[in-house]
Amino acid sequence: MKTSELKDKSMEELQTTLVSLTKDQFNFRMQKSTGQLGQTHLLIAVKKDIARVKTVLNEKSRVSE
Repeated sequence: MKTSELKDKSMEELQTTLVSLTKDQFNFRMQKSTGQLGQTHLLIAVKKDIARVKTVLNEKSRVSE
């Protein structure tokens, strides 16, 4: 997920994206702990995507204030 894509989204869309990414992160962690996750790089990718979404949300909230 690119930052430019995220900047085009509204605050509500970013919130829903954040919720879905945190659910994915939880599911990946559970799969890893049970030994079912073969692609462990997905954990790192989701973590970085969550950070990107939070950064864009923070930027948008500062601009609106």
